[in-house]
Amino acid sequence: MIFFIIINVIFCLAFLVFAYLNLNDIDWYLWVPIYLAVAACCGLAVFGLYYPNLYIGLTTFYLIYAVKLFFDKDGVRDWIFKYKKPSLVETMQAEKPFIENTREFFGLLIISAALIIDYVVVMHV
Repeated sequence: MIFFIIINVIFCLAFLVFAYLNLNDIDWYLWVPIYLAVAACCGLAVFGLYYPNLYIGLTTFYLIYAVKLFFDKDGVRDWIFKYKKPSLVETMQAEKPFIENTREFFGLLIISAALIIDYVVVMHV
């Protein structure tokens, strides 16, 4: 159980940092709440407060949004097939049209994984 607490502390702190870093983004009004919601879930789990229905709801929203980003014009699918998977981390600036959507897609997968881990652990404890 201590491992679960440590993982949630790490997730919580990381997602708070991600929320802060998104404050200067064009669509901050979307990404700051996304990161704060999952940070809150992880932070509450550290103190033994679990909300499995919230985990399911947020994960569903995040995965639906990830699917949208996958199929959007200049989304992940285009990054893979049209642009042939060039590096997404050469620069922090999203200079090419596919970079922002692809980074956001993988961010949503990471967030979803954190919530799924919490859900699975909570449901089996």
